Amino acid sequence: MSIHTISPDILDPVATRAAVDTVLFDFLENHRKNFGQRQLTRLVKLLEEFLVGGKRIRPILAVLGWQATGGKNDLTAVIRVAASLEMFHAFALIHDDIMDDSDTRRGRPTIHRILAGKRGDDRTERSGIGGAVLLGDLAFAWSDHLLHTAGLTPAQSAAVYPILTEMRTEVMLGQYLDLRATGELTDDVEATLTVNRYKTAKYTVERPLHIGAALAGADARALAACTAYALPLGEAFQLRDDLLGVYGDIRDTGKSRLDDLRAGKNTTLVALALRAGDAAQRSRLRTLIGDPGLDETGAEEVRAIFAATGARDAVERMIDDRYRRALGVLDSAPFTTDAVTALKHLSATATRRNS
Repeated sequence: MSIHTISPDILDPVATRAAVDTVLFDFLENHRKNFGQRQLTRLVKLLEEFLVGGKRIRPILAVLGWQATGGKNDLTAVIRVAASLEMFHAFALIHDDIMDDSDTRRGRPTIHRILAGKRGDDRTERSGIGGAVLLGDLAFAWSDHLLHTAGLTPAQSAAVYPILTEMRTEVMLGQYLDLRATGELTDDVEATLTVNRYKTAKYTVERPLHIGAALAGADARALAACTAYALPLGEAFQLRDDLLGVYGDIRDTGKSRLDDLRAGKNTTLVALALRAGDAAQRSRLRTLIGDPGLDETGAEEVRAIFAATGARDAVERMIDDRYRRALGVLDSAPFTTDAVTALKHLSATATRRNS
């Protein structure tokens, strides 16, 4: 599908996803053809397979940010910048899976597991991790390549690059905060929301909108409206992700619902349960969450405590509150009518999804 066939007037998430995929897979195919060495072409193939099935939320939001603030004319540069965001996201996910020691992503083995092979000894495990780190780094480098070959005007480059740098910095800091909190369970709800803000709200929603708006030449008022909408929605998105990590079906999420519990993720759900639970419940949560051998029986006990303490219901209320706040911003935001409609639909999809 050629991105030139998409009119800005009829652009929708399905069309955006298709156009971004065309850029990504054409880009990777060209690089694969240029590599004569079989092992290198295998790496590119792994990255192609990894990119299949992603929701493309960040590219969609970048295009919506561009539309919302009056973007017009040729979409080629906008779609290529959007594709660069998805390539960067591939880097972030590959490294995230290594740090979380995850076995599956999008219903398939994670990159470091694939590269380790079936032997499962220390040498192949180290080799798999090292190879995945390098493939993630390659995705990072190629996200830059896509950006710098997007054909931006000098004004667009000057507006976009500082925002992109901020986005990259924020997601790294959020990931670091998440790593520090993993395995150190506390009832500090605000600390978990700070992680959510950096790792998800700003990275997933705010900065993609800002990047698209900057490409359209948006003013400070429009960028502020993007932020006011994005931060509550991004927090709601991550809170939904926390619930899916514990209650989701692997057939929908592509990831085991034991992973976060085994890793000892200190999510808002966990913090609320620790805050509301009695001494016995807190003790059981600290024993079970973070146990790498946790089975489904133990996980069910954790879920029962989440229910008994009201933590799960509290997270649902937090999601609904943030969803409503985001929608409220759209009522007075200086955005185009079509973009507001699309953002409202995306808000519902992001906060009420099952994957």
